[in-house]
Amino acid sequence: MTAPSATARATLAALLLAGPALAGLAGVPLPATSSAWAADPARADSARYVEGMGDVPVMPGLAPAEEAPLVFDKPAGRIAQSVMAGAMDRNAVLSFYNQTMPQLGWSRAPQRAGGSASFLREGEELRLEFVEPAAAAVRATSARAATTVVRFSLIPR
Repeated sequence: MTAPSATARATLAALLLAGPALAGLAGVPLPATSSAWAADPARADSARYVEGMGDVPVMPGLAPAEEAPLVFDKPAGRIAQSVMAGAMDRNAVLSFYNQTMPQLGWSRAPQRAGGSASFLREGEELRLEFVEPAAAAVRATSARAATTVVRFSLIPR
């Protein structure tokens, strides 16, 4: 067996060094390098995903309500419920999730009563239900805009 030529070694080294750029990762900051979130990883996760549902993103402008999320992991599937609130129109919430969830593998189920929405994926159903805001949720959001409270429920199907 002969040793690779200098040109082959240089090409291989260049490919190894350029690997992240070729993969489209050049210039993408890693989560640990973001100083705002590096100090508190739990805060970073809760800011990006609905608590208790690691794969359901939080719409910008929504924040966890005062209710603690409920999470049950059963052999038949997981059951989770979390409540989020924000000073925005419910149609904006529906529009965000109608655009975002199909990109994550969820398909839209038929429209539910009361303007709520449902999404289906791999034996699970995600329900977004609009509920009347509690006084605490109203105080936590801007008084200038109407407060929208969304209950996220994930159940086996």
